[in-house]
Amino acid sequence: MDKWYNVGKIVNTHGIKGEVRIISRTDFPEERYKIGNTLYIFMEDNEPIEVKVQSYRTHKNFDLVTFEGYENVNEVERFKGALVKVHESQLGELDDGEYYFHEIIGCLVVTEEGEELGAIKEILTPGANDVWVVKGAKGKDILIPYIDEIVKEIDVEDKRITIHLMEGLI
Repeated sequence: MDKWYNVGKIVNTHGIKGEVRIISRTDFPEERYKIGNTLYIFMEDNEPIEVKVQSYRTHKNFDLVTFEGYENVNEVERFKGALVKVHESQLGELDDGEYYFHEIIGCLVVTEEGEELGAIKEILTPGANDVWVVKGAKGKDILIPYIDEIVKEIDVEDKRITIHLMEGLI
């Protein structure tokens, strides 16, 4: 069974020349939206549509992309709300200490003392560093900044992350 990884979501069109606005879920937008790269558009219950990136730029909080063969707004209007994904074969090798979101999401977070805090359900990318959202035992979300002072060990094989529980974190 093929594995697909979410790159972003097409939230709207931009202008009249076939550009789409994407809210990205990738740490590598320059790589994913590189001219000539292949992406796949997933619309409800349909087969994925293979597209090639024709242009890429950023505007405000969006990535603006055009695809080869889609020259005007009428041709891309139907993509609104669709997910943009890459096939697992398109994932590159990362340097030591770098991880894909899908490797981190689902990991159990434990303190250095062994207390289980919960599993990571989402990753936020607000700015200087990522923030991991942990579904706490009492149903309350715990926000863990991905910084060296807090995150001490990451074991993606065993889906376990050890953190230093700084005062005020919970």
